[in-house]
Amino acid sequence: MAGHANTHPVVRLADLELIQRGPDRPSTRFGAALNSFGTRLGMGNLGLMYVTVEPGKRAFPFHNHLGNDEAFVILEGSGIYRFGAGEHPVQAGDVCLAPRGGPDTAHQLINTGTDTLRYVGISTTHDPDIAEYPDSGKFAAIGIAPGTSFMQAHLLHVGKREDGRGYWDEEDLG
Repeated sequence: MAGHANTHPVVRLADLELIQRGPDRPSTRFGAALNSFGTRLGMGNLGLMYVTVEPGKRAFPFHNHLGNDEAFVILEGSGIYRFGAGEHPVQAGDVCLAPRGGPDTAHQLINTGTDTLRYVGISTTHDPDIAEYPDSGKFAAIGIAPGTSFMQAHLLHVGKREDGRGYWDEEDLG
């Protein structure tokens, strides 16, 4: 495994240091602890993330990706997988698919159970990526520096379409 960041090909999820993620203010809806570990293993084209979500919470807003495919392997707990216009019950042993696309592929895992929901997220790592958030009407442009993870995004811009400039705006100034 010459040239790889980690020479050991096995990750023990229980040994990962989890980082608390969520809104900057207290939230009754969002909160998770996670660790993105694919880059550390030299997986340049495959993102890997271990996520834990307490009952009643969700890790991320309902969103879709224009550039990346994702899948989620439920390890423990139960919940609801929002996908497009539908909701699907999930439990340990289920795999949730989230192909890239528009709002019809938007997705979100919600812990509706009484135990911690634990899952591994797997994704392609096409960079940059655009995420859309159908519930709020926002989008995010995400650029990740080589050798880092989405948790260390080099560029992150969140906005709404109506906030933007037109393609030709200010181009005749020079």
